[in-house]
Amino acid sequence: MSVWESLAVLAAGIGAGTINTIVGSGTLITFPVLLATGLPPVTANVSNTLGLVPGSLSGAIGYRKELRGQRARVLRLGAVSLVGGLAGAVLLVTLPSDSFDTIVPVLIALALVLVVLQPRLAKALRRRQEAAGDTGHPDGGPALLTGMLLSSAYGGYFGAAQGVLYLGLMGLLLHEDLQRVNAVKNVVAVLVNSVAALFFLFVAEFDWTAVVLIALGSTLGGQIGAKVGRRLPPTALRAVIVVVGALAIVQLLLR
Repeated sequence: MSVWESLAVLAAGIGAGTINTIVGSGTLITFPVLLATGLPPVTANVSNTLGLVPGSLSGAIGYRKELRGQRARVLRLGAVSLVGGLAGAVLLVTLPSDSFDTIVPVLIALALVLVVLQPRLAKALRRRQEAAGDTGHPDGGPALLTGMLLSSAYGGYFGAAQGVLYLGLMGLLLHEDLQRVNAVKNVVAVLVNSVAALFFLFVAEFDWTAVVLIALGSTLGGQIGAKVGRRLPPTALRAVIVVVGALAIVQLLLR
């Protein structure tokens, strides 16, 4: 990897760490850059996954204030997401990517619809629950657990826009402020990326230069993203999510 390629990977890591903390989809920044340096797709994917772990952790630390009072929720959703992330990592080394390429843009589009309509849908859901005398599950119930399991399987497999999927699901099914939901999303992303990276250590080949550069860049980006993201009002945060998610769909369709 040349000096200029190294600088490009480092810059991509900063951008990915920033956008991952605010929304997700940082992989759509780093993955194409790694491919441009000549890395094979699988090597680029697993190196990217491991390199983004410190950035996800940095972003989660930046959102620690919003995590207060959510320990039980994080443990419950985190446990399910660990299982899903490991399953996705296994799928990466056993299945062709064609099986996921068609459905991924559809999943992201659905998540964007949920993010945009979340306030209205959440109010309608609460009204229905109140009319039926049901207060709902404080942690989303089986519907959220199932959604997080499947989204995390996708995250362990590739991970582009997995944060958008998480925000769409949790924003609809949890009666929480979007910033607190985003804090949970960052912790879940740490767990999914970590379990996938740990699995890849035993079965895949890494480019350690790329791993280190992305790790350094994403760690810095995680702190930048936390500072920016925490100041965004819900409407602005939703707008960012929609823009990033739409770009993710376009890039995946053209890939």
